[in-house]
Amino acid sequence: MEYRIEHDSMGEVKVPADRLWGAQTQRSYENFKIGSGIETMPEEIVRAFGILKKAAALTNHKLKPEKMTDEKLDAVAAACDEVIAGQLTDEFPLVVWQTGSGTQSNMNANEVIANLANRIAGKTICHPNDDINMSQSSNDTFPTAMHISALTALEDQLLPALEELVKTFRRLEKENEDVIKSGRTHLQDAVPIRFSQEISGWRASLERDIELIVAAMDSLRELALGGTAVGTGLNAPEGFAEGVAKEVSRLTGKRFKSAGNKFHALTSKDEIVFAHGAVKATAADMMKIANDVRWLASGPRLGLGEITIPANEPGSSIMPGKVNPTQCEQVTMVAVQVMGNDAAIGFAASQGNFELNVFMPVIAYNFLQSVRLLSESVISFNEHCASGITANREKMHENVTRSLMNVTALNPYIGYEKAAKVAKLAHEKGLTLQEAAAQLEFLTKEEFEKIFHPEEMV
Repeated sequence: MEYRIEHDSMGEVKVPADRLWGAQTQRSYENFKIGSGIETMPEEIVRAFGILKKAAALTNHKLKPEKMTDEKLDAVAAACDEVIAGQLTDEFPLVVWQTGSGTQSNMNANEVIANLANRIAGKTICHPNDDINMSQSSNDTFPTAMHISALTALEDQLLPALEELVKTFRRLEKENEDVIKSGRTHLQDAVPIRFSQEISGWRASLERDIELIVAAMDSLRELALGGTAVGTGLNAPEGFAEGVAKEVSRLTGKRFKSAGNKFHALTSKDEIVFAHGAVKATAADMMKIANDVRWLASGPRLGLGEITIPANEPGSSIMPGKVNPTQCEQVTMVAVQVMGNDAAIGFAASQGNFELNVFMPVIAYNFLQSVRLLSESVISFNEHCASGITANREKMHENVTRSLMNVTALNPYIGYEKAAKVAKLAHEKGLTLQEAAAQLEFLTKEEFEKIFHPEEMV
């Protein structure tokens, strides 16, 4: 392998000749052999760096034209566009397990963009620190990249996935409005319910999750950029913070603003914790829905068997013909991962010391993993399971007519205690509710048939 010599404030470093990164990236690459080269900084963060570096260059061009010249801006903007487009993924090799401020990843972006800008210009005109990092610090760029990537992931990945599943549930509601089944509480028989009503509970849960996510996104719109090292804005010109937020909004097509208190923006990660809380709530609802679906589909002969779900693949290497609710299982595993990530994010966010939180890479990594996994999980569940749910109407009718909890309809006529005796006798002797009520001489057959209508209990 051929090398070139790069240097930083600590001296010279050998860097692979075919790479755009520089000395500081190389030092981090060599010093943090953690995560087997797999747990690298998320692509969403890299893209966010491309966006914020372009926004910073555009703003510096307006505020410091003598330093960010037209020539530099053209080259830097073109280089940033390649980063934003995901064309330089291999140039960002650093792992999550690095400095807690994300300094090396900020410098990775600075070095790649500077070297590419110089290549585009055909001469050396850009310095990683002096030009690409102008008016900035790692301490305000990394939290800015976190907010840009987090909001973008929620808006472009998770919300559309949830909305599609909501559409599926709405369709299933309409298709099953006339289906009456037994409700269940505590995993025990309960009073009747329409299958469409049960589905509406799933749908409404996701609609509320969408509302919570949207509400949580508002605080992610605040950007730390402009606070520089400790929140004072040292070396950033007046108007830089507001100008960058405006440019980021323009570049992303999403609304961002400068954080009102940069000291808070650098050290506290409560916005990310709050937003991930909404993601966790969604995961909890998806866990519930997936469990409901696999319970209802259990069997096919010895379980509830009230619905049929698509058979996607063989379920056993030894039992021929077995099919398992695999899409439900992937949802529940993803939900567990999201809940674990939430714990990690909460712990990490609590560790802000003085003017900076130095757990930011692990917060960003877990947040973006949660959103990515949950989005893909919801899409998969919708396409390969939910969209193919069909009601076993005969089984539902059989179960609802056999349910002892239909006795609840007798409460207004014979009272709770007598109704309980009817249910217990029917269960003990295998009688129908009508037979048990007659045997106890609480209601004649004619009286029972007059007042007992399970279909009206929904």
